Amino acid sequence: MGKIVIANIQHGNAYVKGAGWGRVNEPTPLSPALRRARREQQLVSKRLLRDDSPEEAGGGCVAAVLGEAEIQQFLRLAQRGTEEKEREGALVSLRRGLQHPETQQTFIRLEGSMRTLVGLLTSNQALLQLEAARCLHELSHSEQSEVAEACLPATSYLLTYLAGHSSDLIELCLYTLGNLIVESEAGRRQLLPQGIVAALASCIQSPHLAVLEALGYALSQLLQAKEAPKKIIPSVLASPIPEHMLRLLQPGPKLNSGVAVEFAWCLHYIICSQVNNALLITHGALSTLGLLLLYLAGTVQSSEDAGLELLVCPVLRCLSNLLTEEAVEAGGGQVQLRDERVVVSVFILLQFLRQKHPSLLPEGLWLLNNLTANSPSTCTSLLSQDLIKPLLQLLPVSNVVSVLVLTVLCNIAEKGPAYCQHLWPGPLLPSLLDTLAFSDTEVVGQSLELLQLLFLYQPEAAQAFLQQSGLQALKRHEEEAQLQDRVHALQQTALHR
Repeated sequence: MGKIVIANIQHGNAYVKGAGWGRVNEPTPLSPALRRARREQQLVSKRLLRDDSPEEAGGGCVAAVLGEAEIQQFLRLAQRGTEEKEREGALVSLRRGLQHPETQQTFIRLEGSMRTLVGLLTSNQALLQLEAARCLHELSHSEQSEVAEACLPATSYLLTYLAGHSSDLIELCLYTLGNLIVESEAGRRQLLPQGIVAALASCIQSPHLAVLEALGYALSQLLQAKEAPKKIIPSVLASPIPEHMLRLLQPGPKLNSGVAVEFAWCLHYIICSQVNNALLITHGALSTLGLLLLYLAGTVQSSEDAGLELLVCPVLRCLSNLLTEEAVEAGGGQVQLRDERVVVSVFILLQFLRQKHPSLLPEGLWLLNNLTANSPSTCTSLLSQDLIKPLLQLLPVSNVVSVLVLTVLCNIAEKGPAYCQHLWPGPLLPSLLDTLAFSDTEVVGQSLELLQLLFLYQPEAAQAFLQQSGLQALKRHEEEAQLQDRVHALQQTALHR
């Protein structure tokens, strides 16, 4: 069965998740496109939390770049101002100035500036503390690594405040920590012994949706670290996080799309690590994801919530990858997904993706591939629901999609004569003759595999192939090194059936 590891997706605030694709136990070799994607460097990005109110924007004025003297003045006022409003206003002005890379560089070079800001973060005045946290957040979002790394002395305080009572401060601390996690391995090395996993686990039962979404962001950045499989994910799996993560993914009126998207990606990264997917299965991951798939198929086309669209991709990947686990077969997990509604839901989502996000069609087809690979009952459902024709309609979309469609058809044909009888006659032969005209060797190769299975189990298919000039279609590939052996074998099979 195929295994998708990670592919690029973009959503919300130019927030990019991802890396390349990988597969295990492939029924066919990786295509060049998939191989290229597999080599892609993992992409992560930071998030910036800002108030969009006119007051926050400074009445439409662009904040000025600050020099050393101005930074020192604002810090001095924030420390020693006689009124709380004056102290808070000084930090607001500093934060606006820190939106500029030039000010950020000046700030971190100024002796004692970060120590002063961290001191203000520990203030017992809530508004002053929140403004200090916002200044740190601006610095953590910097594209200059040395600026973000200068914030590392504040990490122990940021973690401590996750156990506080202010949801605004907790949300801000989570996004700041997420940005620092992205920035450097040194930051992650510092955060792990400081107890970041336990601190994140303490937030997951928060009643505040904004906090949960921020938690999902910070956790997803941590789970994408290159050292995560050995140093991070085992601790996460040993915490209450997975169980609560699945609770937040349960479909129903309480499902929040923003929160669900973040935790679906978190679940995806954990599954891809293969540290202990059996544990996730025992927590009911397959059941939760299967129900979520049905829910998405029933709502994604009619809902105005764009977040539901963003949820489709990680849910498809999580299911695809969990189906490759031995624990699924041992624990009857496949049975949970043999419901005909699952197959129909996959096709509803395939039609939706074809219209709105055709680049994501391979996600749904890999799930269909993994569902049909070892499950005769799923193949029967696909045939009984007359879903072959809509599957064939996807062939022209792209070479990658064509290979996956043909692989699913091979999964069905491989089940034997009874299944091939349902595939033939019908629109399959004209479609296969069309794919033989493709120049892509993987598409043609998979077409040859499917024809070989059909000729083996359904002799009438070979006769029809000969009658419709099938041999002429094969001749154009006789000289192709990657295909000539299979072409010759198929010619012999067709002539002797």
